[in-house]
Amino acid sequence: MVDASAGAIGIEWIEGKSVRCLLPGGAEGEADDQEETELDDDEPLKEFGISVVMLMKLIGIELAKMHSADVVHGDLTTSNMMLRHPSSFLSDDPEIRTELVLIDFGLSYVSSLVEDKAVDLYVLERAFSSTHPDSEPLFASVLTAYSEQMGKEWPAIGRRLDDGNETFVGLLLVLTCF
Repeated sequence: MVDASAGAIGIEWIEGKSVRCLLPGGAEGEADDQEETELDDDEPLKEFGISVVMLMKLIGIELAKMHSADVVHGDLTTSNMMLRHPSSFLSDDPEIRTELVLIDFGLSYVSSLVEDKAVDLYVLERAFSSTHPDSEPLFASVLTAYSEQMGKEWPAIGRRLDDGNETFVGLLLVLTCF
């Protein structure tokens, strides 16, 4: 919430954890009191009552909602996604125990362009591959949920994502030089 005339910004504390910390490989190098042990991929998510598969679906759905509103995030990473802890989430549906919250919209903008939405997804794909080893199946699950939610808008975005990987690399290199 922003009220420019009053000079006020409203923020919300999200009780939960970043998706980066909940997915395999994402919490490496962070100070943690847990012993170094091999964990089941779903182990960190048990307290949230969902599986990695369900988390990927939530990510795809939330990204599709955002893009359907013509909002481009500009910095999609698993660090900019929070999973709300069930103890701080109320739902009318007992099957839904948590929610995914997208955060840090500092680089976001409004755009209906297919290319902008595809670049958003490309940035997330790069974030997945660099932060979470062997995450291709995870990102594929995100895209499946995203495509189902986007419906008839998906084919154009999907084609641009597939066709544009080399273009996006060049574009991102140019943008990071400024």
